[in-house]
Amino acid sequence: MKNTRQIMLLFLLSVTFSIAVFLNTTNAIMILSIITYLVTLFSIIFVMMLENRSPHKSLLWIYALIFFPIIGYIFFIFSGQLEVKGHLFRNKRKYDSELLKNKKTFQESSNFKNLSVTQQSLANLVEKYSDNQVSFYSHTSVLKNGDATFTSIKQSIKKAKEYIHLEYYTFKSDKIGQEIIDLLCEKANEDVEIRLIYDAVGSLSLSNKAIKQMKNAGIKVHCFLPLKHGFYNQKVNFRNHRKIIVIDGKVGFVGGLNIGDEYLGRNKRYGFWRDTHLKVEGEAIITLQEIFLLDWAYVSGERLIDEKYFKVKLINDQLGGTQIISSGPDSSLQGIMSDIYYELLASAKKSIYIATPYFVPNKAIRTVLSMAAKKGIEIKIIVPEKNDGYLTQYATRSYFSEMLENDIEVYMYTKGFLHEKVIIIDEKFASVGTANLDLRSLHLNFEVNAILYETESIQDLVKHYQEDIQESTKVNKSTYKNRGLTVRTKESFARLFSPVL
Repeated sequence: MKNTRQIMLLFLLSVTFSIAVFLNTTNAIMILSIITYLVTLFSIIFVMMLENRSPHKSLLWIYALIFFPIIGYIFFIFSGQLEVKGHLFRNKRKYDSELLKNKKTFQESSNFKNLSVTQQSLANLVEKYSDNQVSFYSHTSVLKNGDATFTSIKQSIKKAKEYIHLEYYTFKSDKIGQEIIDLLCEKANEDVEIRLIYDAVGSLSLSNKAIKQMKNAGIKVHCFLPLKHGFYNQKVNFRNHRKIIVIDGKVGFVGGLNIGDEYLGRNKRYGFWRDTHLKVEGEAIITLQEIFLLDWAYVSGERLIDEKYFKVKLINDQLGGTQIISSGPDSSLQGIMSDIYYELLASAKKSIYIATPYFVPNKAIRTVLSMAAKKGIEIKIIVPEKNDGYLTQYATRSYFSEMLENDIEVYMYTKGFLHEKVIIIDEKFASVGTANLDLRSLHLNFEVNAILYETESIQDLVKHYQEDIQESTKVNKSTYKNRGLTVRTKESFARLFSPVL
């Protein structure tokens, strides 16, 4: 209904504007068209004002609507502005709140008291936002780069007995993709239940032949927000950026790697691919499972509440905690990942280590980094020297000046393309997942991250981060300040597109 109303308003604006400006009609018809156009336009502006957005953004869109007739409204629709408060996914959110809420129960642990007050505060905040508790009966292993990740994934798939659930932003039918598909088909022939969700935009290169092969083998495959259904509404702007695998409740995977040859460094354009993934065992798998099943219900209509999907083996030898959080436009609380990242960064007492392929932070993130730097906290940020896109590369660099002015160390990874999304705080707790430090991940995409507290895997993350520093070039403050006008222009131009990168 809401989408139909938007199309009707667009049609009405177009027709009345065209009659008033381009057609030679009677004065009465022209005046009626102008009045209808203005009433429609100001009705849109009035509704937008009632949503109480930030004043500068509201004014920007008001100017666009007034001074760029028709085109301004088209951009307004497809930018996601009308739906950023969750209207599109209201039904999904309602379903989320009703289903599975009694299926996810974690064992209490006295180890929570061993966390610092700051860590306890963060864990409580994450639970309040997502209803996901921190688990002390889980184990995480850091998988560095594609070789380790895909080796572990394939080994786990081969051991599957009951079910395999996969959810990916990018799933390609190239060499590694076909290897995974063939393995899945083999397991399907062994009567293992297999379900796959792939994103319509991220998986454009997934061939129809590969999809048919999987479906013929009995694998259930569904596309998240198909483009043909989202072209006339704003769903095209919201993408499922999650990377999740859950197998038999025994092992789960989450992190930065999609399924494609470039993640193994086989793509000449990107070269060596630096990334980080997590293997999860134990209680925390329940949360990964819940996220998948809710998304599955949304794309397929199939509600899975059988107890077998929630059985896990508790890992008792893990002192540290693992907490999974998902975010996206289906949440009633907007900007969850932005708030969690803010609180994570604000929790730092000694150090902040960030590795991200796209550094396009919002004002809140920039502010908390600036405040931390002024407190004397050591802050290091690693981004790739060469990005996978012109706009993302220069938009990222447009924030270097502000960081360097605050004496924040910025490094550009030179060995290849750095794609990991890692934040390490005080070498004591960390975030690993799918969410970049950019406006799209923080506000538009469906994402999932693991927050780690005092786990052994954090030391692996620190070690890998130090190795990444050695393979990076530190950005010199004075040299960067004297960069040429051409570079400054590219950065400023790219920064204009920050909200949709």
